[in-house]
Amino acid sequence: MLELGVNIDHIATLRQARKTYEPDPVWAAVLSELGGADGITVHLREDRRHIQDRDLRLLRETVTVKLNLEMACEPTVIDIACATRPDQATLVPERREEVTTEGGLDVRSRQDAVTRAVERLRSEGIFVSLFLDPDLEQIEAGAATGADAVELHTGSYALARGAAQQEQLIKLTEAAKLVLERKMRLHAGHGLNYQNVHPIAAICGMRELNIGHSIVSRAVLVGLERAVREMKQLLVTQRG
Repeated sequence: MLELGVNIDHIATLRQARKTYEPDPVWAAVLSELGGADGITVHLREDRRHIQDRDLRLLRETVTVKLNLEMACEPTVIDIACATRPDQATLVPERREEVTTEGGLDVRSRQDAVTRAVERLRSEGIFVSLFLDPDLEQIEAGAATGADAVELHTGSYALARGAAQQEQLIKLTEAAKLVLERKMRLHAGHGLNYQNVHPIAAICGMRELNIGHSIVSRAVLVGLERAVREMKQLLVTQRG
């Protein structure tokens, strides 16, 4: 089954714009579940620009589907993850000046640190995914850490058009094959929307797509539950 993880960071971003109490990402998670989400994804950044510690604590208490915590390989955040115990932790790169995650984790240059993070999270019973570019060397390095899954970064695919997008799709497909050969679970995400999601959903072995911005953007117009339901239906029809 192909799972849909709904990233609700942008709900928290809207709240933090006023430093107030609404909209509450905890309620967004409830509506996403009603819409058919298989998972709720949040990114606890070191600067707390959107999701707050309080959000993560309440989400852990209330989310009934998979809770996926995106996080940097930093000791303080790893401590929080081990205390909170999300169902899944996705290790991502993080730079404070970026608007959103701009690329995959560079495992090759931080092999020891990433491996330590993976080992500690897994020791707490947390399923660990690595957010990686569709780069074969990075995937090999990721496999060596003992991670359970790889989430392929689809940003370049999402930004490309025409023949260039097809080239990116081929690159993602080849990377996906290697992920599966290394016995890791295959995920993907970043920049996916209602127009470009089908080819990614159709990649052989794909198990999870994490999508946030396009769903929240559509929810502004049609409501969050409907927006999630429409995205989920696209995935269901792709798989037949």
